[in-house]
Amino acid sequence: MQNSLSQSELDIASLLVETLNLEDESPEDIEPEASLFGADETGLGLDSIDALEIAQAIAQKYGVQIRADDARNKDIFRSLRSLTEFVVANKD
Repeated sequence: MQNSLSQSELDIASLLVETLNLEDESPEDIEPEASLFGADETGLGLDSIDALEIAQAIAQKYGVQIRADDARNKDIFRSLRSLTEFVVANKD
């Protein structure tokens, strides 16, 4: 299914695929509103270790810090779209 990803969403999707070595995923095929975590069929099924790796990669590439104890993490990591919106709103 072809998605309408913004350039920012595509950039973050590419970062996810590269950082997490998601060999079976193409950045263009990640649904922007699909759950990043959990095991639903449209989501990526990521876990808390993946979240730490993503946060580190985002900090290195965009200078945006996502703290492990941030109460907003559930919302930030809800989907590709929510993660991208957070990064765009907070990058240098």
